[in-house]
Amino acid sequence: MDAFYASVEQRDNPQLRGKPVIVAWLGNRSVVCAASYEARSFGVHSAMPAKRAERLCPDAVFVPPDFTRYRAVSCSVRDIFKRHTDLIEPLSLDEAYLDVTENKTGLPTATLVARSIREQIREELNLTASAGVAPNKFLAKLASDRRKPDGLFVIRPEEVDAFLLPLPVGRLPGVGKVTGEKLAKLGAQTVRDLRTLDLSALEQHFGRYGQRLHELALGIDHNQVVPDRPTQSISVEDTFEHDVLLPETEPMIRRLAEKLWTASRKESRTARTVVLKLKTSEFKILTRSHTPDSPPSPCEELTDIALRMRERVDLGPQQRYRLVGVGLSNFRESEVTDEQPILFE
Repeated sequence: MDAFYASVEQRDNPQLRGKPVIVAWLGNRSVVCAASYEARSFGVHSAMPAKRAERLCPDAVFVPPDFTRYRAVSCSVRDIFKRHTDLIEPLSLDEAYLDVTENKTGLPTATLVARSIREQIREELNLTASAGVAPNKFLAKLASDRRKPDGLFVIRPEEVDAFLLPLPVGRLPGVGKVTGEKLAKLGAQTVRDLRTLDLSALEQHFGRYGQRLHELALGIDHNQVVPDRPTQSISVEDTFEHDVLLPETEPMIRRLAEKLWTASRKESRTARTVVLKLKTSEFKILTRSHTPDSPPSPCEELTDIALRMRERVDLGPQQRYRLVGVGLSNFRESEVTDEQPILFE
């Protein structure tokens, strides 16, 4: 979906159409959830501090996020997908992979399926979506970004090399700043350069990820579209208006634990591990986790575990923190009864 949250706001409020819309709470510690394309032209993008976005685009209209409404629209988009295939792997509220090797409508090509889906989204939801069509997930993701907004880009099997080889290595999944710098030292600035490196050399420098790099450079991705992927973890976090000392995080941890507990009740499986996350005023991130003998229940036990994990944070009494988060992981089927020892990480 194109600038999804901002587009929903513009659709539902005609006064916002054509204006630079930023979906975010306006505050010293808030970050941008989404920006309309009018706002993006000023350099605003998601995850940017809201204050910086305000400086870049002084005339922007800030709208607080309404995730309940966005989820409802996302479900409507998913219903359109389901008319064409059941093989749907959501990545977020506004993005998903679809396997249309065989589709319900009998359309002869994936391109026609993508075109039909985009038309239905436009006609029924008054929103736009961009699509990438390719032989595998990795290439389809790259293609989907090629003609945003409201675009369709197709990579046919015989066109993979022409599309892929000129790309900078930074476009490959998993290649961030550090990996990109290592590849540059090996002489690989583009995917074409990367192909010249032996698999053994890549494995020597990058371990198991070297095999993945080798395959990506060849346009190979064996990952399947997995519908209804089980939840691996859920978490909630918040940033303080002002940096606080560790003992002062208790009220926020209690609120987040209650919010997390409510969210966890919607899962069919049960979480075994509680995670506490803290970010210092210097932006250093710390995590602590604990797996009790039995799944934490009720909410009071989850809260108590999260609070007790603070005792394992020892950066001095004067250290201040800007963010706290609480999470659950290690989800298991509810009927699993095998015992697991206490685990500290």
